[in-house]
Amino acid sequence: MDIGICSYSFHRLLASGKQDIFGFIRDCQALGCTQLDPWNAHLAVIKQADASASPTLSAEENDYLDRVEAAADESGLPWGTLAVDGAHIYDANEANRAANRNRAYRWLEVADRLGCEQVRIDAGGPEDMPDDVFKVIVEGYNDVISRAKDKGIEVITENHFGPSRIPANVEKMVTEIEGLGFLYDTHNWKPELKEEGRQRTARLATATHVKTFAWDADGNEVSGEKPEAAIKLLLDAGYKGAWGIESTPTDGDEIESARKTIALIQRMVS
Repeated sequence: MDIGICSYSFHRLLASGKQDIFGFIRDCQALGCTQLDPWNAHLAVIKQADASASPTLSAEENDYLDRVEAAADESGLPWGTLAVDGAHIYDANEANRAANRNRAYRWLEVADRLGCEQVRIDAGGPEDMPDDVFKVIVEGYNDVISRAKDKGIEVITENHFGPSRIPANVEKMVTEIEGLGFLYDTHNWKPELKEEGRQRTARLATATHVKTFAWDADGNEVSGEKPEAAIKLLLDAGYKGAWGIESTPTDGDEIESARKTIALIQRMVS
């Protein structure tokens, strides 16, 4: 069983300066992960240059990635899923859309240099996803998927924001856009559609974010989120991919919450 922690799970540690990408690698190793699943904000030197929207990495950025890769090599952990914010496909403003596309190209280069298997790039757009918006999303994903395919990388969408919080929209994107994978977040559906989303899209999952929030002393998730039910749906659907974690603990103890989420998954899956 493969397990990775999306580094967004440690966004408070990152913001406080108590963890960077190198600390993330060390913590994943200590927690018993089998792969590294970075959120792009943890790759700080690359993220800081995103405003330029240049698809080409600088010498400084490449040197930084060499150091990151050396740390990963030392840990013995391969790179799994890179979650990219700020490169979504659809934007109503064409200039913003073009800049986002260049950012998507940048992050594909990063993923290629590190050896990531998957890159999550959001669809973007309004929740109802009208036909004209869907056409742009299809064209954009086709472009990015084609570029990623040459690098051996799977592009995945996620139920994250905008149209992807609606189960029917996710199903439409993943079934109609050739080569598009799906990052199944156990939580991020429109609230009244969460159970439908969990059930309707489990068969489409090629990656996961098991979401957890609160724990009791015995290691039970007690927020009402019921991650066990989502895991069972994935297992019943024949899910064989890595078990990705995105814990966002209400008590702020990000390391302990990640540890407990790993233990929960191991109880359910192994």
